[in-house]
Amino acid sequence: MTAPTDTRLAPDLTPSGVTVRLPRFDDAGRATGTEVRELNAPGPWQAPSAPLTSRVAFAAAHVVPHVGAENVPGAPALVDWDATLAYRHRIWSHGLGVADAMDTAQRGMGLDWAATQELVRRSSAEAASVGARVACGAGTDQLDAAVVAGWEPGDPAALAAVADAYREQVHAVQDAGAQVIVMASRALAKVARSAEDYARVYDAVLAEAEKPVVLHWLGTMFDPALAGYWGSDDVTSATATFLDLVKAHQDRVDGVKVSLLDAQHEIGLRRSLAALDGSPVRLYTGDDFNYPELIAGDDQGHSDALLGIFAAIYPAASTALQAFDAGDGGRGHAILASTERLGRHIFAAPTYYYKTGVAFLSWLNGFQPGFQLVGGLHSGRSLAHLVELARLADGCGMLLDPALAAQRLDALLTTNGVAR
Repeated sequence: MTAPTDTRLAPDLTPSGVTVRLPRFDDAGRATGTEVRELNAPGPWQAPSAPLTSRVAFAAAHVVPHVGAENVPGAPALVDWDATLAYRHRIWSHGLGVADAMDTAQRGMGLDWAATQELVRRSSAEAASVGARVACGAGTDQLDAAVVAGWEPGDPAALAAVADAYREQVHAVQDAGAQVIVMASRALAKVARSAEDYARVYDAVLAEAEKPVVLHWLGTMFDPALAGYWGSDDVTSATATFLDLVKAHQDRVDGVKVSLLDAQHEIGLRRSLAALDGSPVRLYTGDDFNYPELIAGDDQGHSDALLGIFAAIYPAASTALQAFDAGDGGRGHAILASTERLGRHIFAAPTYYYKTGVAFLSWLNGFQPGFQLVGGLHSGRSLAHLVELARLADGCGMLLDPALAAQRLDALLTTNGVAR
């Protein structure tokens, strides 16, 4: 049974008195006119006065580069640590955990291993300083891409190299004091030829876990290089392999994060995990399309959350989770549902460019000095996409400083040659 959404419980928004002139575009990207839009004041968001209890929630945060960095594809990442860590403190102040060094932080898309290690160390230390929760991704992206490209499927030496790379990163995360998220590995997808190869590598990796980890299953919409993960392109077969892995290491698995954008599959997997004997295994939804219904849950349970969209909507997400804690599931669901169109737009195909939208909203809200991502990824979306993102963010009360957002939108449009 899907939890009902009562739109009457969605937050009422009030006008801010700030206006902005926004262009409209046709499907070909041609400007077809303009609208004068009065922006809304921020939604009635509030930070919690006590820890959140009914759901465990992580926001997968992005990194902010220095504005003067080389910041082109292939250049080493030069991170603006002040802006990057300040963003994490905002998330923590709203009661959410931070999932760091994940795909949202551009692992494999501009954030190199040297910068990743520093991010893990710094973020973990900042979390400890305020008693907040942080979990960090451990993968295999320090492996030389040219070497990986030459591997043949099933090569025992290559599989051992993947396991060793995982071990190195698991230890780096644990040594920093963070919880480990075992990320999906492009290198393993390249070299594994069967479910048994995946099991062999993950057995070796999980043997290193000092505390229960989160297993991450990332779909091809987020990373096409992960096709056939768990040894099959068939989701049913892959799910069976995944469940076997969880069962074999249940005492070392806190939960699983599933990012397949398939709500029914997630609900089925959630119920399979709930039916396991032994220590409970959480399902952290990574479904940035269907998160409202999955977090709200049904009469058989709910998903927890580890979401990139929560990095964009953390004030609303926190307010919704506080409503769930208070027993007001209808209001909690309605608040999350009010952000769903924004989430679907940010994560629209090609989904792996969603980081651009997270950074754009961060810039509009004044949390970074420039609209940039490492590796030049801020160029991953069109102007029309960004303008519509601003409309949708305004429509759910996520422009937190309307006057600043209007100034920055005006500057963006002028720079991009849109007639004012």
